[in-house]
Amino acid sequence: MKIKLIGIILIQALLFASCSSGESSHSGKKRVVATTGMVADVARNLLGDLVELQVLMGPGVDPHLYKASQGDMDLLAKADIILYSGHHLEGKMDEILKKMSRSKPVLGVSEFIPENRLQVAGDGTGTIDPHLWMDPAVWQFGIAGISDTLQQLFLKDSSLIGSNFRQYRDTLMFVEDEVYRVIQTIPVDRRVLITSHDAFRYFGLSNHIEVKGLQGISTVSEYGLQDVSNMVNFIVDRKIKAVFVESSVSQKSLQAVIEGCTSKGHPIQIGGTLYSDSMGKEGTPEGTYKGMIRHNAYTIAKALR
Repeated sequence: MKIKLIGIILIQALLFASCSSGESSHSGKKRVVATTGMVADVARNLLGDLVELQVLMGPGVDPHLYKASQGDMDLLAKADIILYSGHHLEGKMDEILKKMSRSKPVLGVSEFIPENRLQVAGDGTGTIDPHLWMDPAVWQFGIAGISDTLQQLFLKDSSLIGSNFRQYRDTLMFVEDEVYRVIQTIPVDRRVLITSHDAFRYFGLSNHIEVKGLQGISTVSEYGLQDVSNMVNFIVDRKIKAVFVESSVSQKSLQAVIEGCTSKGHPIQIGGTLYSDSMGKEGTPEGTYKGMIRHNAYTIAKALR
């Protein structure tokens, strides 16, 4: 891990030096483009006003299905640094990010997370589950790697970035503890979280709650009548009270599950909307990484207790 980090730092430092003489923003600050809200939250907390930050995917946007527009391509071309999540979360942008990395620093938060902290999808394909931010303890490895790299790219402000990282890390450690305590208030036999797609594997592992998604780890995957039938039978057998929709995924799939449960004499409710692959609106608590994780925990606990 250390060797990988040193190599990345050296390469990215050289790339940054090669593009540092290029056009900067009108404010003179470096331009940083982040793919998702969760990644933007990392940049915002580490870099603050040192840069101009822009986000490609706003609230309610599904990164699995996202296709870069011409305007996005222009933003990426003008960026000094690009930050992304990785492990194919931004699946349709993989080739674009690879191409951009030849001329500027393109940093994936998940690339700094040790292999032993990664979870494999439950579909038998061996695919890495990309929803790493669902466990702040895992996500912090990525944030630490990004912080170290940014300190090399912004040598003059390295102390500030290091201090920002420590403050951000401490906040997330507190949130991690809070979320765990909240989920443990749910009776053990009711700790089953059912969502539209399998985005909460890391959340479930860290908080001792069983998770099931109608679709796989990507919303690109299809679901069929058999998937709906299996989920309905599971819910009825386990007498589960509620299922949860996601802000970035259509409710249509779970509506079929709800109707199926009702037809079997086990009416269930939508327990609330969770933030999985995107955060809430800017200016709201859920518009921050800390806020989205807390919102999810309290929403789940309230519906399942």
